[in-house]
Amino acid sequence: MSNRMWGGRFQSGPDAIMEEINASIGFDQRLYRQDIAGSIAHATMLQEVGILTAEDKDAIVAGLDHVRAEIEAGTFTFSRGLEDIHMNVESRLKELIGDAAGRLHTARSRNDQVATDFRLYVRDALDTLMAQISTLQLTLVQRAEEEVSTIMPGFTHLQNAQPVTFGHHLMAYVEMLGRDHGRFADARARLNENPLGSAALAGTPYPIDRQMTATALGFDRPTANSLDGVSDRDFVLETLSAAAICAMHLSRFAEELVIWSSAQFGFITLSDKFTTGSSIMPQKRNPDAAELIRAKVGRIMGAFTALIIVMKGLPLTYSKDMQEDKEVAFDALDSLSLSLAAMTGMVADLQPRRDRMRASAVVGFSTATDVADWLVRQANIPFREAHHITGRLVALCEERGIGLEGLTIEDFKSVDARIDSRIHKVLSVEASVAARTSFGGTAPENVAREAARWRSALTGEAAEPVAIKRTRGHGEGGLG
Repeated sequence: MSNRMWGGRFQSGPDAIMEEINASIGFDQRLYRQDIAGSIAHATMLQEVGILTAEDKDAIVAGLDHVRAEIEAGTFTFSRGLEDIHMNVESRLKELIGDAAGRLHTARSRNDQVATDFRLYVRDALDTLMAQISTLQLTLVQRAEEEVSTIMPGFTHLQNAQPVTFGHHLMAYVEMLGRDHGRFADARARLNENPLGSAALAGTPYPIDRQMTATALGFDRPTANSLDGVSDRDFVLETLSAAAICAMHLSRFAEELVIWSSAQFGFITLSDKFTTGSSIMPQKRNPDAAELIRAKVGRIMGAFTALIIVMKGLPLTYSKDMQEDKEVAFDALDSLSLSLAAMTGMVADLQPRRDRMRASAVVGFSTATDVADWLVRQANIPFREAHHITGRLVALCEERGIGLEGLTIEDFKSVDARIDSRIHKVLSVEASVAARTSFGGTAPENVAREAARWRSALTGEAAEPVAIKRTRGHGEGGLG
């Protein structure tokens, strides 16, 4: 039997394999809310311009509301023979209200219908992701305020470089996520045009009001070119590109959580909520949530790559290749949403081990740059010469197996007579971070001020910087 939705041209039904490759209802059924919303807006517009009677419009709207209720109640039967969500909804609508259902498709095509549905879906997903990003940012801000003075090593090449504060490190991810939020907001602004009314590709001879449906669906305007309206998938590609960058940021942080929670580093402890044990080694606490977040970037980037390869060779306008846009997008957006939720949970309840952080910050001559800077400021020595002098001091420490703070003033003078006892004031990690007061630096006052700025931006409420605790207790990471 031919397909009753488009079978007038065909005398027999599709081969079973054709039906298998052609059907999309297995994944595009999740578009039902957007599909029904678009159909209601379209029917309302058709009645307003005189194409539908009020009676038909009311029957269509009531029938669509009934279909939505069935789907949400789990009583709706999806048919693979009807291919997609659009034909499944329309078929059920006809069973409910009769011939009036056939008038719903006046002045539109499945081409502009699916383009509209997908834009609405991606827009909803972007709103959810942006809210999740803001929640993670606020969680990071809160933890940064708690750790505004906690000393830890800053790394380059994963080698100790200079001491920083844990709060400063956490705030770096707030900045990254802020850019992610901005990219999603930009993508949302560009996608917010309505393809509905483009019909198959050329527009329609019916006197429709595309601005009316655009307004009803929350779009800023109708798409300006019917060919582009049905064939554009830039909005998905841009969203997936932004999603891949965001996932990469989460992956970088997840990698740090894996490293920091290892026995070798011991900077943090992750809770039971986001770790698992071993089937054979009872001592193990595996950071599985962080590892899975780290891995998600692969499938999210893969989704972008898959879709851009699909699109790169397609002539205008619609080709069935474009059916491949949804599964990858659904999976990628679901994966990013889950990753954001998991990262927020881990950040909220991880426990820093401040003693271990500070102890690690001290090793590796992390205040060597402070010594060089002192030579420049106090002894008026050119930086390149100061760098060389400091290198000789480090070599002396390595010979004796001590840190820079273990050198006496005589030791310093043996390398360069211009050094005096004031040098000892810059050798502690606390002094090092406190001195980094340049804009964007790690000084606790800077971190507190930036955290307050972000808290205000994220909550819409005025926020004051947290008070800086100054203690002698180096074990707590306080400033001496």
